[in-house]
Amino acid sequence: MSENKHPRNAMNTVDPRRWAALAVVLVASFMDAVDVTVVHMAIPHIQQDIGASSAQVQWITGGYALAFALGLITGGRLGDLFGRKRVFLLGVVGFTVTSLVCGIAGNAEMLLAGRVAQGAMAALMVPQVLSIIHVTFPERERGKVFGIYGAVMALGTIAGPLVSALLVQGDLFGLGWRPIFLVNLPLGIAGLIAGSLVISESKAERAARLDLVGVVLATAGLLALVLPLTQGRELGWPAWTYVSMAASVPLLAVFVAWERRLLRRGGSPLVVLSLFARRSFAGGQGVQLMFGLASGVFFLAWTLYLQLGLGWSPLKAGLSGLPLSAAMMAGAGMSMQVLVPRFGRVVLQAGALLAAAGMALFACLAQHYGSDIAMWQALVPLIPMGLGMGLIIAPLTDVILSEVPHEHAGSASGLTNTTVQLGQAVGVALSSVIFFARLGHGDPAARAAQMPHAFTGSLWYVAAAFVAAFALLSSLPRTAGTKKLAAGPARRSEQQDTTVPVA
Repeated sequence: MSENKHPRNAMNTVDPRRWAALAVVLVASFMDAVDVTVVHMAIPHIQQDIGASSAQVQWITGGYALAFALGLITGGRLGDLFGRKRVFLLGVVGFTVTSLVCGIAGNAEMLLAGRVAQGAMAALMVPQVLSIIHVTFPERERGKVFGIYGAVMALGTIAGPLVSALLVQGDLFGLGWRPIFLVNLPLGIAGLIAGSLVISESKAERAARLDLVGVVLATAGLLALVLPLTQGRELGWPAWTYVSMAASVPLLAVFVAWERRLLRRGGSPLVVLSLFARRSFAGGQGVQLMFGLASGVFFLAWTLYLQLGLGWSPLKAGLSGLPLSAAMMAGAGMSMQVLVPRFGRVVLQAGALLAAAGMALFACLAQHYGSDIAMWQALVPLIPMGLGMGLIIAPLTDVILSEVPHEHAGSASGLTNTTVQLGQAVGVALSSVIFFARLGHGDPAARAAQMPHAFTGSLWYVAAAFVAAFALLSSLPRTAGTKKLAAGPARRSEQQDTTVPVA
């Protein structure tokens, strides 16, 4: 391959294969979004088949998100340094192989290891998606593209439980829950072939060495926080869990100090801290964290509540997510195409309050009716929640990256995905305290009777996370996402593009 010595000006050069490349990276994003939640509907069957404990169930669900969060920043930086297409395709290969490992796992330990490895491979693949979009599409098309991206991610998140339900209940070839992972094999192979043909290579102009010290410090700090949250309740909260959580603060503080020192010395830090000087970036990361936390708590508790608390079949439980999916897609479409370009930040804030109201309504209905709640009563609250989330998710990505120079696209997209995935990992871990603790340690019948009570308590935490997102959105510029803002910093960053295409 030869390297073009002149930076590409995105205003003048448009990749003719950009829409085909978009289709490929969106399929990869969809695979990842599905795999975050795909195990939820299969949990009762996994427990029955391989005897997974409650703590192992949390690791099977949260371990993916944790490994994903720990590796995303590194994955984004690797794409900047060694080529986004190259790292993306490597991630696709790894994701496909680890999906096979999960699909043939014979015990809980092997499945857990496969899920953690799968999350690590997704951390190579997913950051390149936003980076490839950011450097491939001109500014005039990027708003529409991010709208499509948001809709696909919303669809994938909700499709996970439905896909899982169809495959588990269908019991393809007598494999039970295993096809929820094996289905990634043909998709991964097709994505690898298509991606190698239509995605153009790009990387940062000045390749630098990877910040290995930063990788170790960030990983240690995040792991010290999430590990005790997940294991603490199951082990009776021994002293090391409190020590570990306390240690996460100085570890992350040392990480920040190291990144600043490295930047002063002219090195290439893992996290470009100067990005947080931009209000749209810093505020958006906080909102992403709250959304991840809310979804981490909600989806695990919701799927267990429907199946073990209400006795619904996997298919019925999966179909109950369709109103949420449809509402999210509708909200995303209205937000990107009509509302945010005209009204800006207030639309995102309205979405946060709408989502919080939906969760409060669900909590009231679940508490009042208990296990006698009707299906329509369990579906109605999902509509305002979905609309609210859709109003935020699609434009938020565009707002966060609007002021990011192209040479930092990988690092910025890695951070953007890290915050939401870290939130999901923490949310799943917190389920030990706010969901599983309310179920107690009794027999299955006793735990099922407590399920509505445990679920109701969890919903108030989810609502609080959306209220916190509303407060954080106040830090964004009032004109965030409007045409007025798009004509400013984002356009200037296009003119200063230092991304180097590789033929």
